[in-house]
Amino acid sequence: MQNRAESRTPVTVIGLGLMGQALAGAFLREGHPTTVWNRTAARAEQLVAQGASLADSAGEAVAASPLVVVCVTDHDAVHKLLEPLGDVLDGRVLVNLTSGTSQETRDTAEWASRRGAAYLGGAIMAIPQAIGTEEALILYCGPRSTFALHEATLRSLGAGAMYLGADHGLSTLYAAAGASLMWSVLNGFLYGAALLDTAGVDASTFVSFARQNIATAAGWLSGYAQQIHDGAYPASDATIDTHLAAMDLLVHESEALGVNADLPRFFKALGDRAVAEGHGGDGYAAVIELFRRTSEVRV
Repeated sequence: MQNRAESRTPVTVIGLGLMGQALAGAFLREGHPTTVWNRTAARAEQLVAQGASLADSAGEAVAASPLVVVCVTDHDAVHKLLEPLGDVLDGRVLVNLTSGTSQETRDTAEWASRRGAAYLGGAIMAIPQAIGTEEALILYCGPRSTFALHEATLRSLGAGAMYLGADHGLSTLYAAAGASLMWSVLNGFLYGAALLDTAGVDASTFVSFARQNIATAAGWLSGYAQQIHDGAYPASDATIDTHLAAMDLLVHESEALGVNADLPRFFKALGDRAVAEGHGGDGYAAVIELFRRTSEVRV
């Protein structure tokens, strides 16, 4: 009867920064024979103590496993590491979890295909400490058959293994969209906390109110998505003209309190442009028309 390690797909992890170490550690905990490689071999010491095999070279690391996970600084680093290896990628699956643009991901996928490798582009939406837990969300794009073949193994990195489709660039685009949401929510909370601080309100007191407001706004998203799909923006709640008046009030309130007003000025600049382009009577979802094309909004 096979032992646990013998029944698991062998995996190679290239790149042992904090995230790479977390990825390799998660594979090891799930019983996958794991080969690791990093330019600075000392970063592998703890993983080797846990049972990982340290390859002497990137080529040896790739040759050790049918599934190769790369997580390094950027796509240039991926190419510098793998291009000199010749045909060693032929017949292997390359999962690239390196940050980059959607076009870089598509270009790297084509590069890998020319070398005979199946390719999954990925994006990690988690901190290293969450890897291997229920909280870890990792996005994957590429051939569905390739993802399906290794889905169980990839779920070692986190239960939230999400397949988005065949377009290799989608994982990166989703990651960018997620970052936009994150920074918008965090900046909104921090700005609100700065406003309330002028009245001596502690930020911790603001939290429950902020969560309720975020949940309320989240409830509007399905309706906004339908308007975007339809290309029509009825003002079911408030027009952009109404939003603009509230934005102007927020700018004046911030200035009067001595709080930096750059953020509400940015909101107002968007509102002003939307009105100038004829959307004053539309619902707020019409602002997407500003985002769909290159432009500059000055604050």
